[in-house]
Amino acid sequence: MSIRTKPHEIVERALELSTADGCVVIADEESSANLRWAGNALTTNGVTRGRTLTVIATVDGKEGTASGVVSRSAVTADELEPLVRAAEAAARGAGPAEDAQPLVSGTPTSPDFTDGPAETSSAVFADFAPALGEAFARARAGGRALYGFAHHTMVSTYVGTSTGLRLRHDQPNGTLEVNAKSTAGADGRPRSAWAGRYTRDFKDVDPTALDAELAVRLGWAERKIDLPAGRYETLLPPTAVADLLIYQMWSAAARDAAEGRTVFSKPGGGTRVGERLSGLPLTLRSDPNAPGLESAPFVIAHSSGDDASVFDNGLPVPPTEWISGGELARLTTTRHSAALTGQPTAPGFGNLILDAGGEKSLEEMVAATERGLLLTCLWYIREVDPATLLLTGLTRDGVYLVEDGQVVGEVNNFRFNESPVDLLSRASEAGRTEKTLPREWNDYFTRTAMPALRIPDFNMSSVSQGV
Repeated sequence: MSIRTKPHEIVERALELSTADGCVVIADEESSANLRWAGNALTTNGVTRGRTLTVIATVDGKEGTASGVVSRSAVTADELEPLVRAAEAAARGAGPAEDAQPLVSGTPTSPDFTDGPAETSSAVFADFAPALGEAFARARAGGRALYGFAHHTMVSTYVGTSTGLRLRHDQPNGTLEVNAKSTAGADGRPRSAWAGRYTRDFKDVDPTALDAELAVRLGWAERKIDLPAGRYETLLPPTAVADLLIYQMWSAAARDAAEGRTVFSKPGGGTRVGERLSGLPLTLRSDPNAPGLESAPFVIAHSSGDDASVFDNGLPVPPTEWISGGELARLTTTRHSAALTGQPTAPGFGNLILDAGGEKSLEEMVAATERGLLLTCLWYIREVDPATLLLTGLTRDGVYLVEDGQVVGEVNNFRFNESPVDLLSRASEAGRTEKTLPREWNDYFTRTAMPALRIPDFNMSSVSQGV
């Protein structure tokens, strides 16, 4: 069974080989293309392809249903049956699965289930690469050096179950990150600025526009101003808001909240669902069909956890509002945790969108600022206290001082200590929602649209020497 064997045939053969009481087979076909550059010149490019097969076996017993999960890459014909048997052995050797539910039933079939996988290639950069060359020339003429990478993947996922599901989803995913560096200032001090974009196909990103944005930020950095730690009015750009709210959603499992272990736990028992989290009319939602941020419309679970269950594979994922008009509306649940908590089933999310009806761009919010800080992005975000979701982390690649609506210089970096839940409660303004790329978490989650947020008293807890 070579890499050229159609994925649906592998899924069907694995299901035929299964002797378990239930079986789910997930075939992931991935191709990727990338470009890397340094000092205004391309350094590497490449294309890769691969296949991963996951077999989930379920075995019924007197005390309940057990599950066994085994995943392997590049499975050959000779390795397929041993893979299935390994999953069955894992199930028979395990105790009853706490999250056991009947496998999703029915006979829905994706119309393209028997088609070959979608693939990406270097052709995805056909228009982007020449524009990147133009950005290199402009940067070189302006005394800037550009570093970065463009990465595009296409994953075709095929899900087949012993209960009759035959589903398929193609997920394109593209990221672009660019750092501009310069020592052209009068003091020769190194300056750095970052910009990133999410894209499905590299047709809607312009590297020359990113270079122009970075040139402006490097210009702001020609003046250096040292500021002490403290609380400052701060404009969080969409990328920083995305990083904070992704972590918030990773901490939003209903079961954990009901058991009193998270920021969404209600004192005395239960959850904070229905409680107002923000004075602004914020709506945080996920929608598999959101234009430009499309994600899988059904559950794809390779393993079980707080917010996912292998028994839920194939379950439809509807549009969901997590925060509605400023009120907490949903926490993530599997079918199992929904039954435990009394919450509606709300599968994990493939994209995340925050909207408060704002219309101002970040530039317009800067122009309306009397005195405050403008961030570029956050990084090295870590949890300090799960009970409050207190996070710590660092600013990076440019913190700027705004006075009377103008950026007047670059200030030192800071370590921050903040809870995203508290930030939502204190936010005084939200700008226009736009598609953005999280800086910290884009290895794990990329499909976001966020507004800039104005925080009157963002806690810069200490000065950082990072750049």
